[in-house]
Amino acid sequence: MVGISQIQTGQPLNRRQCLMLAAKLSWPAMMAQLSSIVMQYIDTAMVGQLGADDSASIGLMASSLWLFWGVCSAATVGFSVQVAHRIGATDYKGARKVLRQAIGACLAVGIIVALTGASIASALPGWLGGAEQVRHNASLYFLVFVLALPVLIFNYLGCGILRASGNMKVPGGLNVMMCVLDVIFNFMLIFPSREASIFGMEFTMPGAGLGVLGAALGTVLAEVITSSLVMWYLCCRQEGMRIFHTGERGSFRPSGNIIRNAVKVSAPVALEHAIISGAQIVITLIVAPLGVIAIAANAFAVTAESLCYMPGFGIGDAATTLVGQSYGARRLDLARRLGYVTVGMGMAVMTIMGAILYVTAPYVMGMLSPVKEICDLGTEVLRIEAWAEPMYAASIVAYGVMVGVGDTVIPAGMNFVSIWIVRLPIAALLARTIGLRGVWLAMCIELTFRGVIFLIRLIRGSWLRNGLKTAPAEAPSFDPEP
Repeated sequence: MVGISQIQTGQPLNRRQCLMLAAKLSWPAMMAQLSSIVMQYIDTAMVGQLGADDSASIGLMASSLWLFWGVCSAATVGFSVQVAHRIGATDYKGARKVLRQAIGACLAVGIIVALTGASIASALPGWLGGAEQVRHNASLYFLVFVLALPVLIFNYLGCGILRASGNMKVPGGLNVMMCVLDVIFNFMLIFPSREASIFGMEFTMPGAGLGVLGAALGTVLAEVITSSLVMWYLCCRQEGMRIFHTGERGSFRPSGNIIRNAVKVSAPVALEHAIISGAQIVITLIVAPLGVIAIAANAFAVTAESLCYMPGFGIGDAATTLVGQSYGARRLDLARRLGYVTVGMGMAVMTIMGAILYVTAPYVMGMLSPVKEICDLGTEVLRIEAWAEPMYAASIVAYGVMVGVGDTVIPAGMNFVSIWIVRLPIAALLARTIGLRGVWLAMCIELTFRGVIFLIRLIRGSWLRNGLKTAPAEAPSFDPEP
C-alpha cells in the first residue's frame, strides 16, 4: 500500500506509485472543494428564488468577499508550508511549535481584516457601481461575513495544517458536514414559514424569512461550527500535532524565525489573492453598467464554473502537501516528479470537466435561476470559458506545487501580469461591443496564457531553487531512483 510516510522514510517511489499517492490524497481534497462549491450553489440557488435584485446584491459583493477571504487564507499558507517541511523531515516537535505560533498570528490577522471590512461595508456597494435597490442587502451580506472572519480564518488554518500533515479525509469530511449544515440553516433562515407536504403529510415549515441576510447568517453559522471542530481535531486528535496532549510547554505568542518565514511565504500569496480579487472587482465594475441581468448571469456563471475547476484546486492541495513534504525531506527529484504527475492529473481531470460543463451548461444555469434571460446569457458565457479548463488546471496545480516548496513571489508576479495586463484590457475592450460575452472571452484567453507560462516555469525547475530554507540540515539528502 502506497502511503505518504514513504516520503519521510526515504523509500523509493516510481511514477505509478507517485500517481497512486497523488490520487489517494487528491480524492478527499476534491471532496472538500466540492462541498465548498456545492455550498455556493445552495446559497445562489436559494437566493435566486427571491428574484434578480437579491441575486444581484450577492453577485455584486462576491469579488470583494473573495478578496477578504483570500487575505485570511493566505495568512495561513506560510504556516502550513512550514508544517509540511518539518513533517517531511520527521520534526514533529518543530511542527507543533509552528502550530502554536500560527494560532496567535492568525487570530490577529482575522481581527484586523474583519475591522477593515466592517469599516467599508456600507459604502462598498456604491463604490462598485451597484444599483440603488441592491445596495442595502449587498452591504448587509458583506458585513455578516467579514465580522465572522476572526473565527472563519481557523477553518483555513486547521484544514491547511491537516492537509500538510497528510490528513485529507478529516478536512474533507468536515467540509461535507458544513455543506449539510448550510442547507439546513439557509432553508430555515432565508424563507418565511410555509406549508409543506412530505409523503402526503401536511405540516408548517418554520422559517425566519430573512432573505439575503438569512443566506449570510446560515452560511456563517455552518462555517463557525466547522471551524471549531477542525481546530479541536487538529489540536487534540491529529497524530503528531496534539499540542494539548503532549505535555510540552510552548508559547502561542508570534515571534522569531517562524513568523519571518510565514510572512515570506504568505505575503506574496496575499498579494496574489489581492491581485486576483482586485481584478474581479474591476470586472464587476465592467459588468455593472451592463445591467441587473448581466450582473446576475455573471455571478451565477462564476458559481456554475467553479464546479468545473474544483478538481484542480483539490489536486493542487494534494500537490502542495506531497511536494512540501518531499522538499522538507530533501528529496528534490521526488518533489519534481510529483509536481509533473499532479499537474498532468489536474489537466486530464479538468479537460473532462470542461467537456461536461459545455454540454450541461443550460441545465446548471436552470438550477441556479428561474429567470430565462439570466439562464440564456449564463449558458453562453459558460460555453466560452469551458475551452480554457485544461490550461486553467495547469496554472492551478503548478501554483500548488510551487507553494509546496515555499516559492510564492514569482508565481504571484505571473498572476499579476496574466490578469491585469492580459485579461482586464481585453475585457474592457470587448465588453463595449459584445457585452458579458466579451468579458468571458477575455477570461478564456487569459486563462490559457496563464497555464502556458506556469507550465514553462514548472518544466524549467527554477521553483525548486527558490524554496523556503526551513528544512533542517540533518534531513536526508538522497532520493534513490527505483
